[in-house]
Amino acid sequence: MQITNVLRNKISAIPRVSVETRFKRQVGLILISPWLIGLLLFKFAPILASFVFSFTDFHLLNPDQIQFTGLQNYRIIARDREAGIALWQTIQLAFVIIPLQTFVSIVIAALLSSQQLLAKNTMRMLFFLPSIIPSFSAALMWDGFVDPSTGWLNRLILGPLGLEALNHFSYGDASRLLFIISSLWTIGPGILIMMGSMQGISNEIYEAAHIDGAGRLKRFFKITIPLITPAIFFSLVLNLTAVFGGAILLDRGSRWRNDFSSYDGYVNFVLFDMFKLGYASSLAWVFFVIVMIIVLIMFGTSKRWVHFPDREN
Repeated sequence: MQITNVLRNKISAIPRVSVETRFKRQVGLILISPWLIGLLLFKFAPILASFVFSFTDFHLLNPDQIQFTGLQNYRIIARDREAGIALWQTIQLAFVIIPLQTFVSIVIAALLSSQQLLAKNTMRMLFFLPSIIPSFSAALMWDGFVDPSTGWLNRLILGPLGLEALNHFSYGDASRLLFIISSLWTIGPGILIMMGSMQGISNEIYEAAHIDGAGRLKRFFKITIPLITPAIFFSLVLNLTAVFGGAILLDRGSRWRNDFSSYDGYVNFVLFDMFKLGYASSLAWVFFVIVMIIVLIMFGTSKRWVHFPDREN
């Protein structure tokens, strides 16, 4: 009886939601319903279906002959040399591209946040514009730039210097370097994130450090960098998912090459060239688990180097 009275008192203490608030919530749900429906139909449903298909031998040309194979696809992945090569190539690119993108984003954000910079809004727009160019358009542009017969790079720069023509489909370190440079086209959002974090730092901190005799470089490395570590961490996670997803690589849409293409290129090759939907689904889920493990490790180690003033206080 006493417990019942306590529960009744707690329920009566909960503020009742007004009719106006309930109406606004219903209107809000109606307005976002197209997005919710799209999320369920085009995101969650395919993800769940791919998980189910990863335990089958689903072949796109013979959908009526699908059979449940259990963990057979995952056992094949453990012996798949081409999948291992593609994964290793992706990891190599990630270890180069992610630090490069983060470093360049910080440097450009610091320059664009400078009070001595003229035409700030125009400069910010010019640095952000490349990131909104569709990846297909960017790939065509780079294709024309490095085309061995008609490309600007070969005809106007390498040719007159007597150097060998560069083709972005060729083998070697030159193609790898071109891929790394092209990744800088996607750092627009990272620049905005860094700029927002830098502009949130109080000027009083810099003035106090300047009075104490700290120079610009010392203020940058001792004050700016530690205070924007949350933005750096967020940018690292975004760049990680982008690089491992292959979103910035120019071999998307071309034929898969086992010496250079990314992991998602191999998944695309298995799905649309070999028509093995079941095996491609298992490859995708293995990669998802790997990426999630890396992200969890980053979150676990963030406590040691990410500076959260609100948590410390």
